[in-house]
Amino acid sequence: MNVARLVGTVGGVGLLRPGPGTWGSLAALPLAWALHVLGSWPLLSAAALLLIPLGTWAVGGMTADGATHDPSEAVIDEVAGQWIALVPVSAGAAFADVDVLALWPGWLAAFALFRLFDIWKPGPVGYFDRRATPLSVVLDDVAAGVMAAGGVVLLGVLYHAAIVGGPG
Repeated sequence: MNVARLVGTVGGVGLLRPGPGTWGSLAALPLAWALHVLGSWPLLSAAALLLIPLGTWAVGGMTADGATHDPSEAVIDEVAGQWIALVPVSAGAAFADVDVLALWPGWLAAFALFRLFDIWKPGPVGYFDRRATPLSVVLDDVAAGVMAAGGVVLLGVLYHAAIVGGPG
């Protein structure tokens, strides 16, 4: 296995079947927790942004033979998108000064919304998915992550307004 494939499959996670994208998203969760513990939401955000050029390079290396522009085993883009979806959870935990795992409903929402948008491919997710470049392979998951992060924020606001009784 060459370095691009090792990086692109996130150490081989993308080789798991069925549903390599879901496996990649699941693998992103403990990594996101570790990044939060080490540096909270700024580190998680920076790491997600770093995966854009790294993922683009890895996907480029994996697709150099021209067989496909988006190999299913390339899941580094899922990791980037999932981390983006989790940034509001990490930030919420930091600002509330609570253990990030205490916000487990946010983790579930981030995972479910990211997978929904990644599979459904609405709006900008579909736009990038229809392009045939290594960057677009990564950007469709980045767009799904941004949309999922927005959904996580919205659900958090609704929860605090309706259930908790206010923003605090």
